[in-house]
Amino acid sequence: MRFSLLPAVVLTLSFGFAVGDSLPAIAQDEKPPEKAVSYYRSVRPILQRQCSGCHFPGKLEGKLSVLSVAELLKGGEAGAAVVVAKPDESKLVEYISGEDPKMPLSGDPLSAEAVYTIRTWITQGAIDDSPPDVGVVITAENPPVYSSPPVVTSMDYSPDGKLLAVSGYHEVLIHTLDGSVPPKRLIGRSQRIESLAFSPNGQILAVAGGTPALFGELQLWNVAEGKLLHSTTLALDTLFGLSFNGDGTLVSFGAADNRVRVVKVETAEVTMRMDAHSDWVQGTTFSLNNDHVISVSRDMSMKLTILGTGQFVDNITSITPGALKGGLVDVIRHPTREEVLAVGSDGEPRLYKIFREKARQIGDDFNLIRAYSKLPGRLCDLDLSPSGNKFVVGSSTAISGAARIYMTEDAAKFVDIPDVTAPVFSVSFRPDEMQVAVSGFDGMIKLCNAETGVIEKTFPAAPMTTIPPSVATAGE
Repeated sequence: MRFSLLPAVVLTLSFGFAVGDSLPAIAQDEKPPEKAVSYYRSVRPILQRQCSGCHFPGKLEGKLSVLSVAELLKGGEAGAAVVVAKPDESKLVEYISGEDPKMPLSGDPLSAEAVYTIRTWITQGAIDDSPPDVGVVITAENPPVYSSPPVVTSMDYSPDGKLLAVSGYHEVLIHTLDGSVPPKRLIGRSQRIESLAFSPNGQILAVAGGTPALFGELQLWNVAEGKLLHSTTLALDTLFGLSFNGDGTLVSFGAADNRVRVVKVETAEVTMRMDAHSDWVQGTTFSLNNDHVISVSRDMSMKLTILGTGQFVDNITSITPGALKGGLVDVIRHPTREEVLAVGSDGEPRLYKIFREKARQIGDDFNLIRAYSKLPGRLCDLDLSPSGNKFVVGSSTAISGAARIYMTEDAAKFVDIPDVTAPVFSVSFRPDEMQVAVSGFDGMIKLCNAETGVIEKTFPAAPMTTIPPSVATAGE
């Protein structure tokens, strides 16, 4: 390529001033105007991720909600959280600023950039540019309204078998299976509930979910009182795959940030984190001795981690490329043995030893004990009976689904649940092993005989309304 230098006179004609002319002067004390900061696009996500766990209508620490501009202007016990155009008089700025900020109380401090964004927004007048259709805040006083049953992503029977917790939109619904009272509604921040589990004694319900691409949240509820004990934001995207340890003092879960975390139930403090996965971690469980965590991921691996240190030990599954045909979505430990069942995209349940007993060789799958007959599509959920003698799985082909009850010790024996046509995303075994619950895309809970697979009762996951679909706020 050839270049040529043009005479200065040409530059003069092109740009309208000679090379020697002066450009308009800018005073040294002048600054270009600040770009307008959007509350909805810039400030709201910061508050949702790092502040709303303690300051939303379900918890209201300091009697302050940060879920809307109106609530920020209203303030709480300490006064106005936001004073328009006066960041230095705004309690919000005061509490998140400085070398040792007061808030978030149990989380990481806000970055300097986040603090600057909030200060600038207040200085510019604290303008609320939220679209009108996001003005409705879901609370216990303003619960979700369903024109059709919500997609069910997770269910769990209580340890006494009397309750069934079911995921909904912004909430968990706890059904009494005799139908004597309406379901108890545990309403929280997370739009999506991805996983829920009762503690071994049934007193605590752990809930994992979040609002995709905004925050991941762990909720811990007192079941009897319907009281939220902890709401903790732990990632910038959704959480998955809850599991309690044997005595219910710890809960593990995965996340869309590819990490495994273990949290102390009493304080919601993170006590272990593991970063060895390369894709979403969708299921976790504890070893029989509660000294290791087993996790499965979309990266087509099942990994073993030491609980006390967070040290990755080994892949339980084969490391041979192609040994697994897709990602893994759920894992559960046998109740009496150091063995785990796992399911995933290839539709084939597999039973593995947790601990390797001989040196790994490339190409081996030594820990595999047994593979079971495939279901059509991908397997979405799994649950073992308390004795470990049976397990139930659900599958989805995107347009249809299936559910099957297997005998753990005999891969050739199983019972298909009839009349299941919609994709199945959630299954659960009742503790007495006489019943399984199945649900998914259609939002209908099917209670099935665990011996025959026959559906004995069907009901919607959430209470329905007769208002037109165009007016409904959830369940679409």
